[in-house]
Formats: sequence, C-alpha cells, structure tokens
Amino acid sequence: MTYTTQELITILDQELRATWQGKRVLLSSAERLDNVVVAKAIDMQKVGKVFAYQDFRQQIHEYQRSHNVSGIIWRECRFQNHSLHYPELHNQLIPVEGDKEILINAKAAVLAFWEERTRGMEFWLTAHHRRPISADSLFELIAETEWAEIDAAQTELFLGLCWGNPQEYQYHWAKPNSGCHRIIAAMNEPSAIKI
Repeated sequence: MTYTTQELITILDQELRATWQGKRVLLSSAERLDNVVVAKAIDMQKVGKVFAYQDFRQQIHEYQRSHNVSGIIWRECRFQNHSLHYPELHNQLIPVEGDKEILINAKAAVLAFWEERTRGMEFWLTAHHRRPISADSLFELIAETEWAEIDAAQTELFLGLCWGNPQEYQYHWAKPNSGCHRIIAAMNEPSAIKI
C-alpha cells in the first residue's frame, strides 16, 4: 500500500510535533555547521531539532519520488459568497511528475474566478512596494505565466501569477527562472495585509 498525499502530510505533522517535543534527537548537528564559532554561539539542541526534521522530510521526499505521490493539495478560496477549489503544492512536499501540469491546467478556472469577482475593482502589483497596475498590464503578466493561485480577505482578492519550478517559485533567489507576480484587487486602496 502506498501512502497518499494526505497521509504523508499527517506523518510530517506528527514528526514535526515529536521533534519539537524533544522526542527526536540528532546528535551530529554540530558537525553539520561549517563554522565552529557559530556552532558554539547557538543552542545546538534546537539546531538538532531542525536537522532531525529536515532529515525526516528528505526521506518523505524520496518516498514521493519513488512512489510518485503527488505534492498537490486542493484549497478552497471563498470570496463574496462564491468559492473555488484549486490546486497548490503543499509547503512541506515536493512536486512529482505531473504535478506542474495539474497547476497549469487549473489556471483558466482560477483566472475566471478572479475576473468574475474583481469587476469594478482596482489592481495593485506587489513587489518591494505596492503600485497600481492597469488591466492591460495585468493581462500581459497573465499571458507570461504558467499557473495561477488565489486567496481572499474579507474585501480583497489576491492573485499569484507563477512560473518555473513549483518548489522554488516563492523565493526571490529563484528569479528569473521561477517566480510569482502578486496582485491585489480592492475597491479602493489595499489594506496593510502583506502577501
């Protein structure tokens, strides 16, 4: 029997709890730090917990690869009494063959939900700071990206226009090969929520 995506998430959650409760010990954590001064300055017991969990998570990733267990979960976005189920990569799992295609295939549904729910709203592109963006500029960004993700607050809708490696797209260091443009739709100025 192969574990499912949800079972792997549950296993990772249980392991993380056990690690932080001190039930997992990694005795070689000091050897993993290249800097002796840093190793003496920080709490090696806490560092050992981090390495213990990382090692376990790496084993889960190997299991995913060898058994082709998807890292995709399905989220629900609710906004203005409407909802959309869409895929995203779970933050503790890796994508396997076919996962990126699942994300790409959901792009049209995410964008249709966005377009329908944001009529009459203004758009802002978030990067280092927020700046207004025209519908034409937004359309150009949409055309350049591979998949989309969406989230909502009470009065604002957030769109992610993503490309590249689904495991790396959220990191600034991955650009330009992978990345994500973040867009806020709001009736007036967007709130102080960081996305």
